Amino acid sequence: MTAPPGSPGALIDARYRIGPVLARGGMSTVHRGLDTRLDRPVAIKIMDPRLAADPTFRARFEREARSAARIDHPHVVDVHDQGRCTPPGGEPTLFLVMELVDGSTLRDLLRRRGALGVPATFAVLEPVLSGLAQAHRLGMVHRDVKPENVLIGRDGSVKVADFGLVTAAAEAGVSHAGMILGTMAYLSPEQVATGQADARSDVYAAGVLCYELLTGAPPYTGDNALSVAYRHVNDDVPPPSGVATEVPPELDDLVRRATSRDPDRRPVDAAAFLAELVRLREWLAVPQVPVPLPPPPPLEEQDTVPAEPFALEAAPEPAGPGGTRALSRAEYDPPTEIGRGPGRHGTASAPRLDALPDHRIARRRGRRVFALWIVLLLLLGLVVGGAAWWLGSGRWTSMPAVVGLDRSAAEQLLTQADLAWSVTEQHHDDVAADRVASADPAADSRLLRGSSVTLTVSTGRPVVPAVAGGSTVEQAQQVLQAAQLTPATSASAAEFSSTVPQGAVLRTDPPAGTPLPIGGSVTLVLSKGVEPPAEVDVPLVIGDRLDEARERLERRGLQVDVERGFPFGRENPRVVNQDPGPGTAVEEGSTVTLTVF
Repeated sequence: MTAPPGSPGALIDARYRIGPVLARGGMSTVHRGLDTRLDRPVAIKIMDPRLAADPTFRARFEREARSAARIDHPHVVDVHDQGRCTPPGGEPTLFLVMELVDGSTLRDLLRRRGALGVPATFAVLEPVLSGLAQAHRLGMVHRDVKPENVLIGRDGSVKVADFGLVTAAAEAGVSHAGMILGTMAYLSPEQVATGQADARSDVYAAGVLCYELLTGAPPYTGDNALSVAYRHVNDDVPPPSGVATEVPPELDDLVRRATSRDPDRRPVDAAAFLAELVRLREWLAVPQVPVPLPPPPPLEEQDTVPAEPFALEAAPEPAGPGGTRALSRAEYDPPTEIGRGPGRHGTASAPRLDALPDHRIARRRGRRVFALWIVLLLLLGLVVGGAAWWLGSGRWTSMPAVVGLDRSAAEQLLTQADLAWSVTEQHHDDVAADRVASADPAADSRLLRGSSVTLTVSTGRPVVPAVAGGSTVEQAQQVLQAAQLTPATSASAAEFSSTVPQGAVLRTDPPAGTPLPIGGSVTLVLSKGVEPPAEVDVPLVIGDRLDEARERLERRGLQVDVERGFPFGRENPRVVNQDPGPGTAVEEGSTVTLTVF
């Protein structure tokens, strides 16, 4: 290394040339760089020296970088390399080399455009969830999904960045029992309360992101991060339609479930969230639009903004809930231990009580008593408030909109609404099979929790049933009527059969398996019994030679018997008589007796 790390022109790992700063964040600084070996532009993230000095963080960082490099997905920023270096007499430095995206962040887009509307929200959120789904399949959790970590390329590509960095910091101890690490505006309740996170925590953050795309702002804002964290734990995310009136109720419901305070009520991972989003887009017939691109920066910014901006984290922001930060959990929880406060990893030792002046000891004890009374009053308020809520609105729930959804999705919504259900299946001409055709009571009805509702699920159009050959007309009619079809008979709808008795049903027209509208007509084709032999007229053969007469009769399917008038006769005699006589109608195969002389 020829210059301090992070300095423009510095060469790290004998390969990567440091360029200008593209973005700064709470844990790192991002530079434009050049891979001198492959002669390609890259983005180089250099971690804060205070983190790099922690050996536990270094080990976690390297592990998470290797994991992130395994995510090969078009909607995830590629990780090319990672490493460490120590300048002479300096602190160790960790760096990450990533794909350089020609574009800007989703945060830039929101700042310049505000709310995106329903079609553009789908266009942005679907690739974000697709990238997160690939990470979840590999067992990775992002932990810091937010607009600053979503990159919009100039070609309309959408990529998720910064996989594993917050995880590395959390597992190394930067986010432990005494600290909350993350971006408060998008932090799930379980991350605030316990610091634990899984794929459902990313689903929560993606649900908050969806709310912001639809409304232009996150659901919770405040003067400080503590107030925002409190809202995540204690309040339900409001429906986006309260701000953006064009948002349909079905999308409101999806955001509500994705941001449920109970992780078990959310989609299990980003793949499940994406599947529901795609089904909803198809159900609502939301038009597919290109990903919106932010306008070019104002002229006064173009001198300081790189030609190809790239950001993995937001630039420095005013204090508040917007950026990634560590918040002492002691600020959120009632204090349980004297002396806990932020230190190198969020804690610091307090002075011993016997070393403090008497008035300070008394003051501390008074504060503890006061805090205890506050806790007791809060608990009492929670009990009273909970009882009042249950006796008032807590016992009630509302009927979700389930008409048009497939059966499993409707049942999931009813479970989340604390409702029981029964299912009735009916044929329907216009509703596809296994979708809800109607529900009783109607959507948004106010119901007691545990109430039973009735779903009518379509089985599609009725299908002509199989009618066994030989069935009576009455039996066939009952089978068709049970299938909601109309049986019909016709004098012309009859055929000979060697196996089905006369008058019994031979087959149906149209055949079994044919879908028809409800009440469609099905003709019963009846058997006429065994077909009788054909009849032929006996030709006149008297006067013909025997051979000629025999040939003519056999050609018509008749048998020939010859009687001679004399015990002797000539060769090929003539026919002098025939029985039956000429013109007589007989069955094919009958015998004609010829008398010859």
